Amino acid sequence: HSPMSSFFSMEPVILLGKNPQELGELTTSLGLPKFAARQLSDWLYKKHATSFEAMTNLAKTARTALAGQAIIGCSEPDSVAVSMDGTKKYLFRALSGDWIETAWIPDEERATLCVSTQAGCRMGCRFCATARQGYAGNLDAADILNQYRSLPERDTVSNIVYMGMGEPLDNLDAVLASIRACTEDWGLAMSPRRITVSTCGILAPLRRLLDETEVHVALSLHNPFDKERADLMPITRSQPLEPIFDLLRSYNWRGQRRLTLEYILFDGYNDSEDHFRQLVRLTRGLGDVRINLLRWNTVPGDDGLRGAPAETLELFRDSLNDEGIIATIRRSRGGDIAAACGLLSTARLRNTDAPGVPDANKE
Repeated sequence: HSPMSSFFSMEPVILLGKNPQELGELTTSLGLPKFAARQLSDWLYKKHATSFEAMTNLAKTARTALAGQAIIGCSEPDSVAVSMDGTKKYLFRALSGDWIETAWIPDEERATLCVSTQAGCRMGCRFCATARQGYAGNLDAADILNQYRSLPERDTVSNIVYMGMGEPLDNLDAVLASIRACTEDWGLAMSPRRITVSTCGILAPLRRLLDETEVHVALSLHNPFDKERADLMPITRSQPLEPIFDLLRSYNWRGQRRLTLEYILFDGYNDSEDHFRQLVRLTRGLGDVRINLLRWNTVPGDDGLRGAPAETLELFRDSLNDEGIIATIRRSRGGDIAAACGLLSTARLRNTDAPGVPDANKE
């Protein structure tokens, strides 16, 4: 191959998600002045430029050079479903071409953005609609950030939760890069207390997340006994709960950083007195842990799981509160627009209408 053919076969550099040092390496390789990296960072994260032409304080020759080597990595949502309660679910096409979902959830003075980290998921949780897609691939940091950056309601977002399609700790490098771009002064300069990462629990990357960020953590628990949890969440076979809880106990959850345990109550499956007592035992030594109780609503292929009745959720909540544990019941949102993660993108893959389900069951 000639050098020219090799040049044209090179993949373009994706800028969104890169830090100033990485941007500097690119601008230096293009022969641009040192300050070009800072200008480029400002256009990406402060001014939300969508084209090189918009970067007007960069010389035209610099913009041309960048356009020949790089892409910004942003794209508008392909479609949106709007719920009667105001929730909006957007469908984006990732840089890989895969479909991913993003939910914008307004609530009085707040608006939460639920972002995806993978196309599909390989954790295989029985209760998760995304798991039925299988796993298509990891998202680039640009794909994760684009779900915020290209959101029409971007300026209203008060909180971001990594709780959409995929397991964030299974794509940790991209997740960390996106968190840094969100929280560092050179990026979006958000407080890390506005961000929550939800995970099924994978020990080594969880330690990295805790050490390298100050974001809140939500652990998808759903059963306090390893054997039963493994039936719901196969990852438990290689990632048992005790080492995960030992790790969590070694961090300070009494300050502004928050730890939440997510717990879907299934009728006759994880709602007994034994489950309650084991759940209380696991929380010992965790500090100001919170337990978020979730209603279960079926998704296609739910394998016979049934949601516990409202009175069971209320009993669990009140009993946990009596033990001094903050417990709440999450309010369902977006039930009329296929709120469970994975339903809209699965429907798009199959070119069918997404079925409506009355809760966001993916945690």
